Amino acid sequence: MRLSNRNGKPLYSFIYSLVGIIFILGIIAYILEINKFDVFGNKAWVLLAVPAILFLLLYILGRPVFEYDSDGEALNFRNNHILYLLSKKNAKDEFPKYKLLKFNFVNGFIFRRLYIYISSKKNHVTILKYDISYLSRKQVKDLKFSLNKVIKTNRETRQEDNTD
Repeated sequence: MRLSNRNGKPLYSFIYSLVGIIFILGIIAYILEINKFDVFGNKAWVLLAVPAILFLLLYILGRPVFEYDSDGEALNFRNNHILYLLSKKNAKDEFPKYKLLKFNFVNGFIFRRLYIYISSKKNHVTILKYDISYLSRKQVKDLKFSLNKVIKTNRETRQEDNTD
């Protein structure tokens, strides 16, 4: 199964650009407020706070582009950011399906995260984290269905191996 929200990338770019413009205009308005106009008085900090909160919200939501592919013998996860300034934590992981142990969805008030638990060398467990805040409910449901299918297949395979 393939899942991607790459088609929403222009919308996400527009939103990030709009928030960037609002932030720059907020800084300019704050400087003009302090030096020239004095309309807000002691409340001039609001001109910086509102754009900063919007930018912080986008930062908390995480990386907007998520791609998942379970075709073949491997699971592919890709989680990218639109802004190059914030792209240092782009995630691109590929591993065999049999290594998937379990997964967990975390639904925060503002954000959603996907935690993937895979077995690594020497029976250690590695946790991979992905931002899925920008996925629709149907996409999350399809992702959950696909991952449950892989885990069910892995359990059946392990049971067959243990009985042999």
